[in-house]
Amino acid sequence: MKTLKQLKFILPLLLLTFVFGCKDSDSDGVSAEAPKISVRLVDAPGDYAAVNVNIVDVMIKMNDNSDSESGWISLEANGGMVNLLDFTGGFSKVLVDQYQIPAGTLSQMRLVLGDGNNIDIAIDEEGTIENYPLKTPSAQQSGLKMKIDAVLEEGFTYDYVLDFDVEKSIVMAGNSDNIILKPVIYASAEVNSGIIEGTVEPMEALPAMVSVLVDDMGTEETEDDFVISAYTDENGGFALWGVPAGTYEVIATPENESSDYGSASALDVVVINGEITTIAQPIVLALKPGSVSGTVSGLAEGINAAASILVDDMGDEDASNDVVISVETVEGAFLLEDVPAGTYTLTVSAEGYDGVTIEVTVNPGADTAVGEVALTASA
Repeated sequence: MKTLKQLKFILPLLLLTFVFGCKDSDSDGVSAEAPKISVRLVDAPGDYAAVNVNIVDVMIKMNDNSDSESGWISLEANGGMVNLLDFTGGFSKVLVDQYQIPAGTLSQMRLVLGDGNNIDIAIDEEGTIENYPLKTPSAQQSGLKMKIDAVLEEGFTYDYVLDFDVEKSIVMAGNSDNIILKPVIYASAEVNSGIIEGTVEPMEALPAMVSVLVDDMGTEETEDDFVISAYTDENGGFALWGVPAGTYEVIATPENESSDYGSASALDVVVINGEITTIAQPIVLALKPGSVSGTVSGLAEGINAAASILVDDMGDEDASNDVVISVETVEGAFLLEDVPAGTYTLTVSAEGYDGVTIEVTVNPGADTAVGEVALTASA
């Protein structure tokens, strides 16, 4: 496995400014394999009845640590008025859900708030609640920014958590009776996906579709499952991007449904967040199996024959690797199924009768009909 840079850090930030209007920026350069970003909001508990803030957007700057107001990219956040105290004890507010952004250095992040922020405070032991506006000093109008400086790689998904420390963010302004919001937020981030790379053979079976099934909820229900897939390139190489940590079966299937080749898979492929897992051996697609059919004549009533084929599945002289595919006749007919493509000796025999051998060629996905096989009683 090739380890990429694991992003996992805590940045205590005294956020000095809120934004009441920002321009969206171009997000040119986003590719099909671009990194994805998610942002969740959580809260460290505070001794208030409610702290309501109006979230307008989350924005980022790529490869730019300047103070310029240009270059900000909107993440099209799912905002609105929220009570921060709803997001304690394991609950969170998803602001951005797997939004594609350009690869590069995530330099800055900005939480954009609107008007109407307010706070509910219990003023007596009976629990009487009064609501107060949250003031934002005029010096804080240029924008609420966080320095991130993290390299985001193609193919990964990054999960950022903004932990809003309400207790430290609310300031009672002495004799003015104003309540001021000076947010303290702890920002953390980590890679929450990996990449699977490998190759598929043989060349004549390409191109192929490679996929993994992801159970994103960890339940027996299939409604929440999804598939991550990719096509092989001209050399049989593939990469599955954004695969959550876990153990998977990687399945390869020829793109052409009429191909002579069937599916094959690599089992127990382990994905670790922030790493590339390379499957050491190629996934080898085998020719589709065929079948052999025919009828047997010359048998006395009540006598069944057996039809069998010896398959050397390893191609060597070790007989322990060989497999015998055998069936009994039913009303004089036989059908040998799942026979690998190739040329074999078919043996038809019955107790008290001389056996018959026939050379047969099994083609991928096809039935080889040998017609009627006549047996004669042994002398």
